Amino acid sequence: MIMKGQKISDRYQIIKSIGEGGMANVYLAYDTILDRNVAVKALRGDLATDEKFVRRFQREALSASSLSNPNIVEVYDVGEDNGEYYIVMEYVEGKHLKNLLKKRGKLTVSEVVDIALQITNGLSVAHDSYIIHRDIKPQNILILDNGLIKITDFGIAVAMNATQLTQTNSVMGSVHYLPPEQASGKGATLQSDIYSIGILMYELLTGKLPFRGDNAVEIALKHLKEPMPSIRDEIPDIPQSVENIILKATAKNPKNRYADAREMHEDLKTCLDESRANELKITFKYPEHDYDDTKLLKTVKENKKEEKKEIKKDNKEGEDNIAKKVNKGEKSQNKVLIILASIFVGLVVIITTIFVLIPYINSSSQSAIPDVSGYTVTEAINALQDAGFVVADEQREEASETIDEGLVTKTSPAAGSIRKEGTEITIYVSLGDITIEIENYVGENYAEVKGRLEALNLNVYVESRDIPEGDDPSDYEEGIIMAQSVEAGTKLSEGDSITLYIPSLDNKYPDFVTDEYTVAEVEDFAEDYEITLNIVYEDTTEYAPGTIIRQSRAAGSTVVSGARLTITVAREPSSSEENPEDSGGLE
Repeated sequence: MIMKGQKISDRYQIIKSIGEGGMANVYLAYDTILDRNVAVKALRGDLATDEKFVRRFQREALSASSLSNPNIVEVYDVGEDNGEYYIVMEYVEGKHLKNLLKKRGKLTVSEVVDIALQITNGLSVAHDSYIIHRDIKPQNILILDNGLIKITDFGIAVAMNATQLTQTNSVMGSVHYLPPEQASGKGATLQSDIYSIGILMYELLTGKLPFRGDNAVEIALKHLKEPMPSIRDEIPDIPQSVENIILKATAKNPKNRYADAREMHEDLKTCLDESRANELKITFKYPEHDYDDTKLLKTVKENKKEEKKEIKKDNKEGEDNIAKKVNKGEKSQNKVLIILASIFVGLVVIITTIFVLIPYINSSSQSAIPDVSGYTVTEAINALQDAGFVVADEQREEASETIDEGLVTKTSPAAGSIRKEGTEITIYVSLGDITIEIENYVGENYAEVKGRLEALNLNVYVESRDIPEGDDPSDYEEGIIMAQSVEAGTKLSEGDSITLYIPSLDNKYPDFVTDEYTVAEVEDFAEDYEITLNIVYEDTTEYAPGTIIRQSRAAGSTVVSGARLTITVAREPSSSEENPEDSGGLE
């Protein structure tokens, strides 16, 4: 477990945790050699003990470190320290697109096109080196305040593809963007990334995913079998050129997709031009599945015709043969009759199985889950059991603005889903329209407030905010709320969101030389920020005694607790031949 203040590989000093996931934890750290902030991503759980995964992870992360593009988070270093496997990356002060979607709901067409242009610009460099990301999704796309997009997690995404992961969140998070060829067990190609970008564009524009389900398998099957929903059904005025790009990117057959990110990037560059305003809807050159339904139907019909001809021919030949066999005796005649009877019985059995037994078996083993929303719990249980399902002993509760308290709101799996008889169904019961009155949380610890509000089923986000100009930084404390997005007294329902703002206290070293700090002031600074101060005196006549003439830490660099700072102070040359010892600072 990596802790605050810990130094990784005697170089990267951990400042704080900035994110947790199913595969890795991310920390803000200070590179003590190159004097800069970095992001350290450390593998967690069973992944760090899986040698095959770790080797692949290190190899692919090092490969990703060769990529240089403004739209790709730069990988600086890959290493291991006391069993902790980590990647050191460029530290980006931004949020991932999933957070942006939660706040905005959906984005405008021009915003999405700009984001897609930047993603394809970054991936073009990777694809030129035949490096496939394999896990393009909103959580792996960062956006800065100035709108710059950064793609992250190249090494982890590629390594994931080579191991069997069981983290439910990781699987469910990625399967929504999973290309059909990967869902069917085939390897990923450059065009797999293209498919994921198309799904991402659809989600950013509509605020929802095109394929949803109760589990990863169900979603993967939809990627394989179901056609891509038309985005124009959701946004009627969207340019056809934009829908064409999404349709081409998400084609089931990779032959119908863009060859790589660069080709898609070139198409995106002109999609909002007036010259493409009246573009026709795209049609595909190749069939979207491994077979063509029309050709298959035609082949079946032709086969049936041939079978009928063969049967007529066989019947005629059979009649001739029987007439000949009669002359050869009763024994031969019986043999022919037995063969014909066997063929007839076989055909009857096959036809009965196809047209009677199989539909019966299918219809009797699966049923649609009835819609019991608005029922009492007893009524819902009876209806579900009558339909052949098993009702879970434990019920779940949720707030509802439309369904009265005590009545059923929904089931899991959802109503209308086709499931085998005997499937266990969970009932959700309404708690009524529950509202939570927001208080004034300014001055409280954000972690405590976040925990209280999340227990009430609110979505709580925490963001760092710069201290207002003119305010004294000493008036603010790390982790203490300075503002909130929802005013005190406002009532929220379960599922609503609130953002808590905490001060950004990433303190920087002043310019002690130019700003003419005194030694006493530097000593106070070192004490306040818990850094070790070393004072070196230099005999000189160029500066007045007591003047700070050099500092070991660059002005503007981040202050890290426990770091060492050395300042050089001018003093008047001694007339004695014996130089007094340099004074030591705080150790």
